[in-house]
Amino acid sequence: MTPVGLPAGTRACLFDLDGVLTRTATVHAAAWKDLFDGYLSERARATGEPFVPFDPVEDYDRYVDGRPRADGTREFLASRGVHLDENEVRELGDRKNALVLRRLRHDGVDAYEGSVRYVHAVRAAGLRTAVVSASTNCRAVLAAAGIAELFDARIDGVVTTRRGLAGKPAPDTYLEAARELGVPAGEAAVFEDALAGVRAGRAGAFGYVVGVDRVGQAADLRAAGADVVVTDLADLLPS
Repeated sequence: MTPVGLPAGTRACLFDLDGVLTRTATVHAAAWKDLFDGYLSERARATGEPFVPFDPVEDYDRYVDGRPRADGTREFLASRGVHLDENEVRELGDRKNALVLRRLRHDGVDAYEGSVRYVHAVRAAGLRTAVVSASTNCRAVLAAAGIAELFDARIDGVVTTRRGLAGKPAPDTYLEAARELGVPAGEAAVFEDALAGVRAGRAGAFGYVVGVDRVGQAADLRAAGADVVVTDLADLLPS
């Protein structure tokens, strides 16, 4: 293993943003809950069906975490037997983004201290770095957290749309990041807290997939394909 806890021959590290580098996963989960609970309660009143609220842990992890907004909206609503046209899906996604931006303006953005230490160690070891996120706010979040300069490439929701890439759990965005860095997938490590993201890392045949367990789902991360699961990236560094 290398001094940063990765297999020998690893040349690049590809990091998810929310929940891996920054403490914004809870912001996203809360925004999704606000959105879906409002929508589902209105639907229940109109149809007479029972109102079952969005679970910010189980539903978030299973259906929306790590996915592009439209995909997450579609996946969750389909799990409740609701199928909307693309205009309605886009409208709900835009409302969710507005809720996130409002929360970020109010609460700010914090980076995980252990993650920042780890990225510095990775760069000191000569490895290249990239952020891979479904968020269209990735650039702003990195800047607000003061860590934008730590990454050689950024594949986010804006880039994904522009280049027509499939979102996680497809491996496309991680493969694109590896191409940007000029490194084969087998020589890159993926760092993910989302089940969809871990599956993307495994589907892309990356050299190593690190699951980051922030919410007590270590077993699920391993089942999804993580080679190792840590609660903090600094756990990979020598003690």
